[in-house]
Amino acid sequence: MLATLRAGLFALAALAGAAIAADPQTLVIGNGTEPESLDPQKATGVSAGNVLRDLYEGLTGVSPSGDIIPAAASSWQWQDDGRALRLTLRDGLRWSNGDPLTASDYAAGLRRLLDPATASGYAKLFAAIEHGSEVIAGRLPPSALGLHADDVGTLSIRLDRPMPNLLSLLAHPAASPIHPADLARPPKPDARIGNGAYRLTEWVLQLRIALARNPAYWNDRQTAIDRLIYLPTEDLNSELKRYRAGELDVTTSIPATQADWIRRTLGGELHVATYLGSYFYGLNLTRPPFAGNKPLRQALSLAIDRPVIATKVLHDLAAPAWSYIPPGIRDYSPQLPEWAQWPRAQREAAARRLYAAAGYSADKPVQIEIRYNTSDDHKRIAVVIAAMWKQVLGAEVRLVNEEWKVFLQHRRERRDTQAFRNTWIADSDDAQGFAEILDSRHPRNDSGYADAGYDALLLEAAQARDPALRRAKLEAAERKMLDDAPILPIYFYASKHLVKPRVEGWQDNILDWHYSKDLRLSGR
Repeated sequence: MLATLRAGLFALAALAGAAIAADPQTLVIGNGTEPESLDPQKATGVSAGNVLRDLYEGLTGVSPSGDIIPAAASSWQWQDDGRALRLTLRDGLRWSNGDPLTASDYAAGLRRLLDPATASGYAKLFAAIEHGSEVIAGRLPPSALGLHADDVGTLSIRLDRPMPNLLSLLAHPAASPIHPADLARPPKPDARIGNGAYRLTEWVLQLRIALARNPAYWNDRQTAIDRLIYLPTEDLNSELKRYRAGELDVTTSIPATQADWIRRTLGGELHVATYLGSYFYGLNLTRPPFAGNKPLRQALSLAIDRPVIATKVLHDLAAPAWSYIPPGIRDYSPQLPEWAQWPRAQREAAARRLYAAAGYSADKPVQIEIRYNTSDDHKRIAVVIAAMWKQVLGAEVRLVNEEWKVFLQHRRERRDTQAFRNTWIADSDDAQGFAEILDSRHPRNDSGYADAGYDALLLEAAQARDPALRRAKLEAAERKMLDDAPILPIYFYASKHLVKPRVEGWQDNILDWHYSKDLRLSGR
């Protein structure tokens, strides 16, 4: 029954895509997994962020080169030796329903973000706002935050400590404003009031998300594309077929198995670029077999042949990851473990010694379950890693595939998971955003890693005024974490999109953020 329903939805989507593709004023974008939410303070997935950047606008924006640029705020000034930020909003800002947009709406969005009742996965990113940690912990009300609307067009933010990446984080969808009506009563998913260049007109689950140009947007005169359609595209092979059929203008990615053919046939339309994203396996440290067994975790890490996965499984569309925080991130050096330089045979021998020290052998193999969400590439990687663990260590591995939302729930509950696929994509060009998710108190710490030394290093980094000291503390934290092995880094992402020639203005960038308002369709 479920397969029949999905086939029916796919057929409807194909018909809709064919019709839309003929419209020169509509951009059709493949968007990966169905967004879990379009609530800017609650959504966490990449697919949700793609849509939210069109529906909402932050106080700042990020250029393709990574520079912070004005958005809803036209200017800002740092004060009090980096402990306060004063932002001036543009004149005449309005919500998509025409209501005036004020500095208080941005303050309300940030208060809601840090309110523990919201349970946002991004709250800790803004914990340096004055009294932020106490609010997140529930010890103070959100009204105690160091946020003040000086007047309708000026917002002041006070900090407990310097926060060098605050301006870049204010471009994140989580820092979006919230309309007073949406704050008073949670709206239906497709009825939110936004302030971005587009407004939501339709959301049909597992079929499409439709957006239309927002005439109330302050810079609408520069917006060139009238309509956007986001299509859920978990099956990358099906997405490629739709792209070739002219039903999509932009793909969310490409199937690795088709990479060589795509390079030969569609090379001019393929965009591959450095991307601040890490693909890793999380290990549930709150239950067997990984709880209290660092040698086993280290053995599994050494047994993974990362270059084989990057080159053979992913067809050179990724880089092997010996560490967690991606290379290329601003003001940070990759922290490579010593064994990353060893020959493959030496790593395997060390893995077997650690496996024995962990209490396992050929007669007593460890039994491990790898859990991943629906995707051909995730499945292929899981199959290969299971084979490596079997060949090198003799481990017995079972694979479990789950639908996205169920998979996320199981990861967060930490009751059923053992090893599981995980990813972290940069929220800003800053290493602390990666490091923080393994803090013992972070809501996205699905491994349950809890180490007082690691937490202390992160706190010292957060409180450091000297950039060199901050960097040193973050690098020390990563080295400690890699030795503890609560996660197993596998590869670093590259962004991979097919983009139709009619799409103008597309620029590859390290965050893979693309604002539809900056694109054009040729022939218009």
